[in-house]
Amino acid sequence: MTSTDSCVTIHMAASLDGFIARKDGSVDWLETSDEFADGDTMDPEFVEAFLKTIDCYVMGSRTYETALDFEAKGLGWSYGDKPTFVLTSRELPRIRDTIEFYSGNLAQFVNEQLRPSFGSIWFVGGGAVAAECVRLGLANEVRYSILPILIGDGIPFFNKLDGDAPLHLKEVKAYQSGMVELCYEVQGRPGETGETS
Repeated sequence: MTSTDSCVTIHMAASLDGFIARKDGSVDWLETSDEFADGDTMDPEFVEAFLKTIDCYVMGSRTYETALDFEAKGLGWSYGDKPTFVLTSRELPRIRDTIEFYSGNLAQFVNEQLRPSFGSIWFVGGGAVAAECVRLGLANEVRYSILPILIGDGIPFFNKLDGDAPLHLKEVKAYQSGMVELCYEVQGRPGETGETS
């Protein structure tokens, strides 16, 4: 990891059994009906203030296509007016001026282009992108929003890593929706002996 003040966060919502989507890519299970009375509320002002702390988003092409599908269904564009970088070698529609496509060396892109320009960099999907980010030692933290549902099979949060990646639990929050958010500091690449980086 570079020594700048930037922070690379991997964030995704997943089922309790660790899947970010069904095998066909659908995320119809994201809306659950659970209630946890002792949990925090996620009111619009809190969400808006939190989203202002994020400087840019990075995602894979399938996550981008899911976001396009959400918008086409009238659910809006989740990433506001923040710069959004889509990692792809495919031709995809560019629906906003804030969207840029990138194909190439991920470590070079993050360390030479994103870190010098943005303080808070959020990788928001998918599993292959998250795993590559950890494998290359690019991630500073992982935020895992666990939804109260088991879906049995699907696309895993992290697609195959090369070994164990040591983490340190920084924060736990439970919400009234039944969602639990875990925040971990990444302490090394998969296969390393566990020294902090």
